[in-house]
Amino acid sequence: MLESTTFINHFPYLGIFVLLILGEIGFPFPEDATLILGGFLTVHKVIKPLPAFLVLYLGLLITDFSLYLVGKKYGRSIVEHKRFHKIISSDRLSKLEVKFKKWGGLVVFLGRHVWGLRAQIFLVAGVMRMSATKFLVADATSALFSIALWGGIGYLGGNSLQVLKKDATRIEHIAVVILVLLLACGIFFWYFKNKGKFRQKGI
Repeated sequence: MLESTTFINHFPYLGIFVLLILGEIGFPFPEDATLILGGFLTVHKVIKPLPAFLVLYLGLLITDFSLYLVGKKYGRSIVEHKRFHKIISSDRLSKLEVKFKKWGGLVVFLGRHVWGLRAQIFLVAGVMRMSATKFLVADATSALFSIALWGGIGYLGGNSLQVLKKDATRIEHIAVVILVLLLACGIFFWYFKNKGKFRQKGI
């Protein structure tokens, strides 16, 4: 019983972290939605504020820095990579390179708040060989604003649902169900998106 309770208590933290990672590799889990979920779970005491912040913050930095490293590894050939060419085109790469030459780290700071563009910016930061320290400083500072904004929206939204505040146990179970459903839906869409590739491989 103790082990089961401990697992349930820690699952939301792991679930949030996994959602951020899956969102980076192409599953339909928008980063902003995960941050909102984190704020919602915090206000209903499913997760504690400090651990929740650390999980979200480290999750953002790890996923962002991973994209940076990919860009640094492949350089301009990233636009021809079988996986990442879908994220960034040659034309978009050229335009962002101009922005980086003019604005540098400011592009990372502002760009992470632009949905649909942030992944491209992190890749190009690596392609442009921006120093890891400079990238992390800009991204780490910007990520604080992302957590404050979207996490705050989730917190305020969750706080308005007064009826749910009376039953913390039920909220915890609902949160677990939501995370599992999101994961299941993500795998479902990812599978059908890549079904043709599986057929070619005989899977």
